[in-house]
Amino acid sequence: MRYAKTNENANTNESADKGAYMGADKGADKGADKGADKNASKNANRNGNGNMRWNRFGIRGSVMAAAVASAALVVTGCGSGESPSASASPASGSPASVSPASATPTHVASPSMASPSVASASASAAAVTPAVDSSRGAAAAAPVCSVGSLKVAARQAADRPSGTGTGAAIVEFTNSSAKACVLKGHPTVAGAGNGSPEKNAPLSVTTTGSASPVTLAPKGKAWVKLTFVQVQGEADGFCESGAEPVVYPTLVIGLPGAGKHQVALDDGQFAQCDNKVTVTAVSAVKPT
Repeated sequence: MRYAKTNENANTNESADKGAYMGADKGADKGADKGADKNASKNANRNGNGNMRWNRFGIRGSVMAAAVASAALVVTGCGSGESPSASASPASGSPASVSPASATPTHVASPSMASPSVASASASAAAVTPAVDSSRGAAAAAPVCSVGSLKVAARQAADRPSGTGTGAAIVEFTNSSAKACVLKGHPTVAGAGNGSPEKNAPLSVTTTGSASPVTLAPKGKAWVKLTFVQVQGEADGFCESGAEPVVYPTLVIGLPGAGKHQVALDDGQFAQCDNKVTVTAVSAVKPT
């Protein structure tokens, strides 16, 4: 009898607890998950009254903790003015955002380090350029040789047309002044006697080669070559053209800007035909 009564009391208590639990759950289910409470009720019925109470408070505690955490995140995001994703970013991401800023000084410093090398290259190039310009400037600054600054001489050329006349002559110009001067161009040629150079007979001149300036230092030399129509035969000779040979004791050589100079051969006279001559330009190289 006592055993049966005890069971009856147990069933009565279980029914009372179940009713109380379901009533409380109905009020709580307004803010919690219904599915979780049903699972908790089933576990409570299976495991007994004590386990049912632990599951009920454990599950509801977890739900309430999650709700509190969500509210805290919302309040924190609103208070800081930043998005939740920004506040939830891991601390390990912060150094990555700092590293670009730290890389900036290195990027800025590298051009400044390269600047001295560029400046030194520009400085070396500038140092070379004036040296070239100064030499050109010196040549351009030298004046054309004057009549009084030149000493003129003439001799028979080794390389000349065959015959009995002069054939060809080399005329040499020497700078007798104390300063550099310039000669340029092809000469004019005229035959003259031993007297005044003004009394002369101009020869027909054919030029060869291009003309360029020649700078003569003090005692420097430059040359031109004159090639005549050669006299043929013995004694007084003859000209192939049928004209009579002409002999001049001196020649008058003119150079552009440098005046006219009367010159005689170092040995003999200028014998030629037809009053024609072929001339080279002034050269710093001695012809043959």
